Amino acid sequence: MARIQIDLPEHFAFSTEVMLYLSHMNYAGHLDNALLLSVVSEARARFFQSMGYTELNVDGVGIVVADAAVQYRSEAFHGEVMVVGMGAGDFASKGCDLLWRLHEKNSQREVARGKTGIVFFDYTARKVSGVPEGFRARAGGSALP
Repeated sequence: MARIQIDLPEHFAFSTEVMLYLSHMNYAGHLDNALLLSVVSEARARFFQSMGYTELNVDGVGIVVADAAVQYRSEAFHGEVMVVGMGAGDFASKGCDLLWRLHEKNSQREVARGKTGIVFFDYTARKVSGVPEGFRARAGGSALP
């Protein structure tokens, strides 16, 4: 069976720390695979905040998560601090990928990596919108021709 392969940049311009709580653990005592995405969601909100945005207001439009891909690398446990590095890439006219890596702060052990596809959405008009140029510039995407 083919496995997902996610190539990441060497360095992320943005990173944040998220402590793992008991509510993140599953019956086996390690980070639940579904709750990993809640950690990534928290990091995503902080990523947008670092640029002066919210997920509902990126130069007047919001975002919608279109897809997600995850590669699990190792277990993570209650009380560990995860460092989540995140950046934007693969820009298209209506969205981009948010690439991320999650590693344990003290040991530097990689826990997971992934990408989350987002599209920009005008919640008032209820329709997909173009990538705001301000976001594209701040997040490192080149301008469209």
